[in-house]
Amino acid sequence: MASPSAPPSMGLSTFFLLILSSFVCPSRSLHYDAIFSFGDSLSDTGNVRVAGLPYGMTFFRRPTGRCSNGRLVIDFIAEAVGLPLLPPSTAKGKNFRRGANFAYTAATALEFGFFDRRGLSGKLWVNSSLSSQVRSFEKMMPSLCSSTQVCKAYLSRSLFIVGEFGGNDYNTAIFASRSMAEVNSYVPKVMRAIKFGVQRLIGHGAIDIVVPGMLPIGCFPLYLTLYGSSNKNDYTDIGCLRNYNDFAAHHNSFLQRVIYGLQRKYSWTRIRYADYYSPTLRFASNPTKYGFTGGALKACCGAGGSGKYNVNLGKVCAKRGSSVCKDPSTYVSWDGSHLTETAYNLIADGWLRGPYAKPSIMQWS
Repeated sequence: MASPSAPPSMGLSTFFLLILSSFVCPSRSLHYDAIFSFGDSLSDTGNVRVAGLPYGMTFFRRPTGRCSNGRLVIDFIAEAVGLPLLPPSTAKGKNFRRGANFAYTAATALEFGFFDRRGLSGKLWVNSSLSSQVRSFEKMMPSLCSSTQVCKAYLSRSLFIVGEFGGNDYNTAIFASRSMAEVNSYVPKVMRAIKFGVQRLIGHGAIDIVVPGMLPIGCFPLYLTLYGSSNKNDYTDIGCLRNYNDFAAHHNSFLQRVIYGLQRKYSWTRIRYADYYSPTLRFASNPTKYGFTGGALKACCGAGGSGKYNVNLGKVCAKRGSSVCKDPSTYVSWDGSHLTETAYNLIADGWLRGPYAKPSIMQWS
């Protein structure tokens, strides 16, 4: 893994972020008519109903389908720009004129057939890809706007968040004990899927687009439990698994190159890379600085407080034998593979105001 303060690709990542920021003129007042979100469990607000309490315990006081104790990044973004929290696209009787969330927990960038051909379809939790989510959006469009011209005007005033995608594509293979060489071979295919998904949205009139990267999965309590090593060189100095973080950094650098190419091709758009990786590493490097006195590498909800990382696949969060920490706001990790509301709030603030999205969402040309 990279050192916690600067992964191997950080110089390259910073370079591409600086290039992307050069496309933006000075900011002016912000207004969006709607937000449309696509992704996986980092942004699903109810298309897949995860287990009951303690999911949702902090803010909603009930489970809502969010894989956290409270709000997600997408929720904080909606609140910041004055829009309602996004309803899941499968919700009945909802008016989606102010936005919809097409994200599905466990969704992949690549389609079902890709995994089926590799004998991995049985490892998929849901059959939801980026392409299928965009198709769902396209089916919804006639209820949102009445003509091509009206749609383009409406969508040009909307914010699109496309991702995070890729994490579950890789997890599907990793959890099936496939080699990292095979997992690495998926990266260009994932990038093509993200690129084509963004292009389809641009074709319908999307202008303001946020494309998030991956989290540092080597810092996940789940990964640390499943793939722990007796070799201290396999860990960074903050205790994360080096190879898995290096892999996530590679994905993120590749994604930024894709975004740069799209921004050059579609010069009238604003396509931002949004960074999950850097802020999460900062939390892990100095958790008490951010108020995470419970730590960054131990799950709040899990195996009854036992074990270094509080992860046991027989006692996962919300299942029999699991328990939840007294104060989730003092933890980075909620259930071993998702973050707490407090961590998501800090990341969202970095996307909204900088420095974790360049230009920040609160800027537009």
